[in-house]
Amino acid sequence: MIELRTPAEIEQMRPAGRFVAEVLATLRDETTVGTNLLAIDRRAHDMIRRAGAESCYIDYHPSFGASPFGKVICTSVNDAVLHGLPHDYALRDGDLVTLDFAASVDGWVADSAVSFVVGTPRDEDLALIDTSERALAAAIDAAVVGNRIGDISHAISQIARADGYSINTDFGGHGVGRTMHGDPHVANDGKPGRGYPLRDGLVLALEPWFLRTTDELVTDPDGWTLRSVDGSRGSHSEHTVAITTDGPIVLTDRSFLGVH
Repeated sequence: MIELRTPAEIEQMRPAGRFVAEVLATLRDETTVGTNLLAIDRRAHDMIRRAGAESCYIDYHPSFGASPFGKVICTSVNDAVLHGLPHDYALRDGDLVTLDFAASVDGWVADSAVSFVVGTPRDEDLALIDTSERALAAAIDAAVVGNRIGDISHAISQIARADGYSINTDFGGHGVGRTMHGDPHVANDGKPGRGYPLRDGLVLALEPWFLRTTDELVTDPDGWTLRSVDGSRGSHSEHTVAITTDGPIVLTDRSFLGVH
C-alpha cells in the first residue's frame, strides 16, 4: 500500500534523515585503507545505541535473504554492489566501498547510501561513482508533484546509458516511512509519463546503482551480498526524498556536514 505523509509527519522524519546522514558522513571519514568491515559495523552499532535509534537491518529477513541480516550496515566492496554483509576483511588500497545504512528514529525511517574509494583511486571507479551520483541528482530533480514514477526511472537510466552503463531493474528505489521498504517500487529504468503519479507527501528512497560492464548479479554464499557476474565493480548512491508541493526535500542530505 502506498502511503502519503502529512507536512507534520515529514517534519517528524527529519531527525531520522539527519541521523542517517551523520552516520554515513562519519563512517566515510573514518574508513581508510586497513579499516575492517566488522569495525565499520561496530561503529555504526555504537552510534545507533548512543542516539537511541533502532537498526532497520539487524533483524531484517526478506524473501531474498538467506537469514536475518544480523548486522546494522551494508558494506559492499569492489564487485559487490548491494546488501554487502560485513565480514572479516581489511580494506586495501584502491578498494571501492559502498556503505548503505537505514535506521529508525522515533518510529520514522531514513535510508541512504554512498560509494567512495579508499586510498589511490582508479579513474574508472571515480567515473562510475560520478555516474551514480549524477543519476541520483537527476532522480531527485524529477521527484516533483505532477510527474510519475516513470519520470524518475527514466531520469536515472538516461544518465547511465549516456555513460555506457547497462541497468538492472530487479533492485531499486522504494517507499519509506514507518518501515524501511514499502510501495511503490522505483526501478532504475522506465518510461516517462508512466506509473504511479507523484503526489504531495510521497516519501521515496531513490537509489541508482550500476556495475561497470554488466547488469547481472550473483549472490555470495553468505546469502546476502550481491556481486557482478563478471567481477566488475559497482557504485550505489541513495537518498530519502520527500515529494512536496514546494519541491523535493532530501531528508538524508549530507551537505550541512560539509560533504556530499
